[in-house]
Amino acid sequence: MAKKRKKASLAKRRSTRKAYQKAAKKYRPGEGGRFKALTEAVKAGGAKVPKAVAAAIGRKKYGKKKFQHMAAKGRRRKR
Repeated sequence: MAKKRKKASLAKRRSTRKAYQKAAKKYRPGEGGRFKALTEAVKAGGAKVPKAVAAAIGRKKYGKKKFQHMAAKGRRRKR
């Protein structure tokens, strides 16, 4: 059985959520700042694979086509 990831303290979870909300105002969709902040917030919540959870949230919010376009843009920028 896989080991369950422990949740961060309530204060830590709240601070990462506030950081995400701040990043959502600062960065435009597709720049990667929102995704990074959301990944940190999800990680504090105890997710085993935070990037996968953040990607699922993004696909639900933006739709498959638009999210895939943003992901490809991020991969190109990463190089």
